[in-house]
Amino acid sequence: MRLRPLLIVLAAVLLLALGPIYFALDPSQSSVFPQCPYLELTGYKCPGCGSQRAFHALLHGDIAGSFRYNAMLFVAIPWICLCLYAESRRTRNPRLYARLNAPLLIWLFLAMVLIWWLLRNIFNW
Repeated sequence: MRLRPLLIVLAAVLLLALGPIYFALDPSQSSVFPQCPYLELTGYKCPGCGSQRAFHALLHGDIAGSFRYNAMLFVAIPWICLCLYAESRRTRNPRLYARLNAPLLIWLFLAMVLIWWLLRNIFNW
């Protein structure tokens, strides 16, 4: 078996295993989930802070609550899914893969994450 399909299968299994755990346990009240080391060390939120709570809220249909925990998640999840799809179809649809991996698009996404990181700490989002 080639490595790429194996990694895709392992990622899918991992997501399927973590979904019920995040549904059943609230990350804000359970000690099972790790705390953000960046937040613990600096007192500032990283771009991913609140993602576990946002994912839990999303699984329970609380879209507004999920957005409050981490608004960047609503950009990141579709982007990651699209990139994973493009990666899985890399040889069948090389134009999609090339467009999603264009340097300009990658730099724009990085800029968006950095702006989110800055603004969420300035305005305490």
